[in-house]
Amino acid sequence: MGASSLSVLLLRFTPGPEELVAMGAKLCYSAAGIGDLRQGIEHRDQSGFLKHILASGHLSPIEHASFTFGIEGVSRSLLAQITRHRIASFSVKSQRYVSEVSDKREDKVFNYIIPPRIRDLGPEQVRRFESQMRQIQEWYDYWVEQLGNKGESSNEDARFVLPNASETKMVVTMNARELLHFFSLRCCNRAQWEIRALATEMLRLVKAVAPVIFKDAGPDCLSGKCPEGKMSCGKSEEVRKKFSSL
Repeated sequence: MGASSLSVLLLRFTPGPEELVAMGAKLCYSAAGIGDLRQGIEHRDQSGFLKHILASGHLSPIEHASFTFGIEGVSRSLLAQITRHRIASFSVKSQRYVSEVSDKREDKVFNYIIPPRIRDLGPEQVRRFESQMRQIQEWYDYWVEQLGNKGESSNEDARFVLPNASETKMVVTMNARELLHFFSLRCCNRAQWEIRALATEMLRLVKAVAPVIFKDAGPDCLSGKCPEGKMSCGKSEEVRKKFSSL
């Protein structure tokens, strides 16, 4: 246990997501039955039609496609950010039911995230950060013991000394429309580094299975003027190159 790194898996997604989205969109404009629509869509390339509805802003049909991710190696700080995206479903490792008590014979410490800028300060500062995590582990163990070492009833109060750096794991489901919104905010250079890295990896994974829907996904500056105004990173060309290569 100790320092952790980001891991993202695309666990499940709507089968044939782009065909399903095309079917939902065409139903809005057709008198044909659903069976006939399905048959016609399954035998034709729908990429041109999908590009048209996306360009026209007709986004409700893409809500029919959903994507579920398994995420590890992220901090409780990131958890506070991602759960602000309310059109999503979350299952998160509990600090109440899952104990962080160490086995002192093996000098174990709870999993945690070291920010890159702290790593950039050099080995001595990384060791100081790791020492602080070990100290917090001692505090946590102390309070679990003082509270009777009774599992969840002890953990639920001992966890109050754990830091935002504590690693968590989660399963997250979003539909395609919410993902586009999520990417527009969290892939931006102005987003916090950890959730930006997560969003970029999530985008890479969904592009592989729904390339038309997510072709232009990413920060708003990919398709227009940066909405950050004076707070802009000023690197729109660099950003475009980065996301075009995903």
